[in-house]
Amino acid sequence: MLDTRPAPPAPRGARSAIRPTGRERSFSADELIVSKTDPRGVITYANDVFLRVSGYRQDEVLGQPHNMIRHPEMPRAVFKLLWDTLTAGQEVFAYINNLAADGGHYWVLAHVTPSYDAGCRTVGYHSNRRRPARGAVQRVLPLYQRLLDEERRHPNARAATEASSRLLADVLDEQGQTYEEFIWSVINREES
Repeated sequence: MLDTRPAPPAPRGARSAIRPTGRERSFSADELIVSKTDPRGVITYANDVFLRVSGYRQDEVLGQPHNMIRHPEMPRAVFKLLWDTLTAGQEVFAYINNLAADGGHYWVLAHVTPSYDAGCRTVGYHSNRRRPARGAVQRVLPLYQRLLDEERRHPNARAATEASSRLLADVLDEQGQTYEEFIWSVINREES
């Protein structure tokens, strides 16, 4: 799970500015990347698949903002929608391109849910990610590119996020779909 908040400080022991290399990393279809965060999105747990695929050690990720793996070619609108959905207490599915420690990237189909305590207060978030089908990624890329193109027309992150969020809402309205319906249409095509 990633967000539109400013880039975090470099993790302890990590290189300062990670530049995307264009090299894609992958993981097996039967593996799940799992992480947990506190309510602010700070990592409290990362499984071995998360660590292997992202290229970080456990001590480099625990206590760091989850957006440390935010790829610069991911639309901010998707993360705004993700956080808005989670803040409303709902689960969210999203196709996400993450940035690894070595500059490689890896696509995931993320399923993120709020975690609650006994008093029904949000105590964090739980994210399971699986490897998406190549065709699913190809279906979301045109939309993501349109959102990124819109973001690049604006002078700062806030304006970019607002503009691409409006564009995302407009595109979904034109298609007569909610974001959830759009993602499920991609998932269902992936599984058929």
